[in-house]
Amino acid sequence: MITVDEALSLIAAKVGPLGSETIALADAAGRTLAEPLIARCDAPRQPLSAMDGYAVLERTTAAGKRLELIGESRAGRGFAGTVQPGQAVRIFTGARLPDGADYVVMQEYASRDGDHVTFTEGYGPAPHVRAVASDFAKGAELVPAGTRLGARAMVAAAAADVSEVCVARRPRVATFATGDELAPPGFAHLRPDAIPESVSFGVAAMVAQEGGTVVSRRTGADELDALIAAADAALDEADLVIVTGGASVGDRDFAKPMFAPHGLDLWFDKVAMKPGKPVWLGQARGTVVLGLPGNPTSAMVTGALFLRPILARLLGEAKAHPWRCLPLAAGLKATGTRETFTRARWDEDGLIPLDNQDSGAQAALLQADWLIRCPPDQAALAPGAMVTALRF
Repeated sequence: MITVDEALSLIAAKVGPLGSETIALADAAGRTLAEPLIARCDAPRQPLSAMDGYAVLERTTAAGKRLELIGESRAGRGFAGTVQPGQAVRIFTGARLPDGADYVVMQEYASRDGDHVTFTEGYGPAPHVRAVASDFAKGAELVPAGTRLGARAMVAAAAADVSEVCVARRPRVATFATGDELAPPGFAHLRPDAIPESVSFGVAAMVAQEGGTVVSRRTGADELDALIAAADAALDEADLVIVTGGASVGDRDFAKPMFAPHGLDLWFDKVAMKPGKPVWLGQARGTVVLGLPGNPTSAMVTGALFLRPILARLLGEAKAHPWRCLPLAAGLKATGTRETFTRARWDEDGLIPLDNQDSGAQAALLQADWLIRCPPDQAALAPGAMVTALRF
């Protein structure tokens, strides 16, 4: 068996980006940039007013001095003339600063009398002007490659005056749940020995959250010939195949044998961790194949630790897990010889380990929003101890 860190290092070494495509900016939310986003123009391109008020020439303006109003400047419809000493232009937030002006007096300090205006004491010292390129300059890299385009990044992309962006191709993912006992939700109660197949629903949700697209979902009984044929179809349609269950060493555990005729190259086949020891990873016919345990909690824990970085690598997002150092709000039991990932929930005082740590638990998954990383043979910890944790 290898360690969790060794498995993560293998993922970083073996899995790479899939390629790119150019799409309309309007369709790019949630996608990952394959190339840096470069500004096509300065922002702002012209000096703009940061306030509603009056544009003036500062050195010839003083409190109580009467200035002639010669026009108005609105956003998108600037004043065409030039401001001379003793003159002012009514201006609004976002409007172009007229030629000759270098200062905006806020309207709160203004007293208007027909075509003239005077200002009261205290209108300075800020000029309330947004200088050319004070936000960013033409040619600047606003968003680096590998960035997921969330709400704030989309604002920056649009501000860069680009209509199209080059993004990473979405990973196509096929999921496969194996096991004679599995039945589709809604039908398990019709067979006495059946259980609802639940893991693939969590896996599919995780794939969608991480930027992939599930192209097929299959459930297969433990019949090797049929599984080999199904593996063939999945490898043809996907960049990543995720198999759940069938990873132990029983006579009817076929998760790896079903890919053997397709040239399965195993990168690792067990990880020294709890839960999730049977997790495995390899490649067949150029497609990455990830085997997750069949127990729901084990599958979700190993998915959080390994599926997420695999999808990130396929998208060109070379990001590491954001481990945090957080306090315990309740005691933590001693661990065994394997690295243990204890499910916990967050309380205002810190992390509280869940009472139910069974690898097959499903209701407890609803409560677990953190994974506490415990090294092998760790002694019991008291409330207040600091632990390493990952948002689950």
